[in-house]
Order: sequence, then structure tokens, then C-alpha cells
Amino acid sequence: MVVRHPRAVWAPARVSCWGQKGGARVRLIHWRGERPNFGDELNLWLWPRLFGAVFDDDDSTLFLGIGSIIGVHDLPSAARKLVFGAGFVPDYGRRPDLAQGWDIRFVRGPRTARLLGLSASLALGDPGVLVRRLLADRPRAAELVGFMPHWESAVRGNWQAVCARAGVTLVDPTAPVEQTLATLLRTQLLVTEAMHGAIVADALRVPWVPVLPFDPRNRAKWEEWAGPLGIDLRPHRLAASSLQELGSDRLERFLRRHPSVVRALAPVERVQIARAAAWLARAARAEPSLSDERALDRQIARMEEEAARLRREEGWG
Repeated sequence: MVVRHPRAVWAPARVSCWGQKGGARVRLIHWRGERPNFGDELNLWLWPRLFGAVFDDDDSTLFLGIGSIIGVHDLPSAARKLVFGAGFVPDYGRRPDLAQGWDIRFVRGPRTARLLGLSASLALGDPGVLVRRLLADRPRAAELVGFMPHWESAVRGNWQAVCARAGVTLVDPTAPVEQTLATLLRTQLLVTEAMHGAIVADALRVPWVPVLPFDPRNRAKWEEWAGPLGIDLRPHRLAASSLQELGSDRLERFLRRHPSVVRALAPVERVQIARAAAWLARAARAEPSLSDERALDRQIARMEEEAARLRREEGWG
């Protein structure tokens, strides 16, 4: 089931709800834009593996895990809103009334806790790091240098051509999650504009290079995730790979309606691709980041304690 988002200010957005039938009455809430996005789709991969077949299509309890989804939709006031690591970004939605059925086990970081008036002790981190435990037995090949753009950049840009020119593997953020995880397990270095590319790479101990998102509204949540892990973010800039990335939504719509203009501007885009490839190749030679493994394991252990407590209280598994 898909519920349309009525106040999206950051993209033509929807809140998507998914589950599988089981003994519990829990609906899994995640965000979905015009294309699937690795970080948000990770909800569908992660939570059934951690909690089993507890999700269905009932609105009695709504589970909010990975993503900046607190406040992006007017969820039913009568429903229990169970927050297990979600974040809050004011540019994406408005602050909810936490007196209306919110059961917050932990949030993504200190910024979310502060904005919602919560105790700093609830700022455990982004739950995407839990893939570390689930993929611990998967073999690692470490043979690729990859680049994961933000999903909007992947849609608007010419990153396949840029990566081919730079000798880098494109890690498509709109691809199925299992496919993306398999690629990350073969990656020795990831340059990433997608935050959950960095989060999962870090959890899997793949060194990564952060790229400054083209949309400034996507930047604050990087600091919120990285700060508690002691990561000193030093993001690199990339050149835009297409006219659509350089322009506004209005320009993008215009170019979609007028393919003849796109063809006429093809020489300009070839220059953009060459420039973007040079900048990407330079970023791939930069010193990568990686969190302290002890800090990461402490963060995961605290989340696992909350997961175990939730299973006991809810009778899950």
C-alpha cells in the first residue's frame, strides 16, 4: 500500500507502507520518491530479517526505522508510532505532537533528539549499521572502486558515462537492495553522495569518501550520523554531470518536454561528463574515511539491546 505525502517540500514524495502477514499487527513505514532509493528500501530488507514476520497492513502500530521520516506525513493520531532509529529534518516535514501515541525507542542522532525535545540518551545512531551483523558471514572480494550518487543525481545525471570515463563502478542507489549490498561487498573504496552508501560501507568496513550532496537540504543529516561515531567529515565536491543537475525542477521539466533542445546541447553535456569524470577520479584518490570499529560496535550493541527488549515486550520471535 502507498500513502501519498501531502506536504513534501523536498521531492515529489510518497510514504510507502509494506509488510508481510504474521501474528503481529505492525505496519512498516518508509519513504519512497519517484524511484526506489537504497537507504529507504533498506527498511524492507533489514527489519523482517531482524524481527521476523511481524509486519502486516494494519494501522494499529506504525514502525518507523531508517530514514528522515518523522513528521513527513500526518500519521493517524490513534495509531502507536514506534520509532526505531528514524530521523527528523525540519525541511522535510513538521515537528509532530509526541503526545499523540509516539513510542520512541531511539532516534538517528543528537540533532533529531534536540529538535524533538528528547533525551540525548535516545540518540543511538542510524539503524542502517545493523547490516554489519546480518552480513558478517558474507564473503568479501574488495576489488572495485565504486561511486554511489544520491538517487536524485542518479535520475538526473549522466553518471554511468562519467563512471565509465573515470574508471569507476557505478553503484546504482535505485537498484534492488540485495544487488547493491552484493556490489558493496566487492568494493574496496566507495565514493558516495548517498548517505546510506556511506553508512553501510562503514558498517561493512569499506573505506569511503564523502561527496557533498548537490541539494543542501541533504547535508545536515550526514553530520548527525557521523558525529557520534567520531567521524570528521571532509566532503569533496563533484561537478554536475548534466544540465538537469545544474538547473531547477522547472528546467528539468522543460528539457523532458523538449528533447530537441537536449540534442542541441549534447556538446555541452559531453564537456560536463568529462569534467565530472575528472573530479570523480580525483575524489577516488582522496584519503578515505572509516569510523573507529570499537565505537561502531558499541553503537550496534546498544541497538541490539533495544531490539531484544522490543522482541520481549511485543512477543516477536
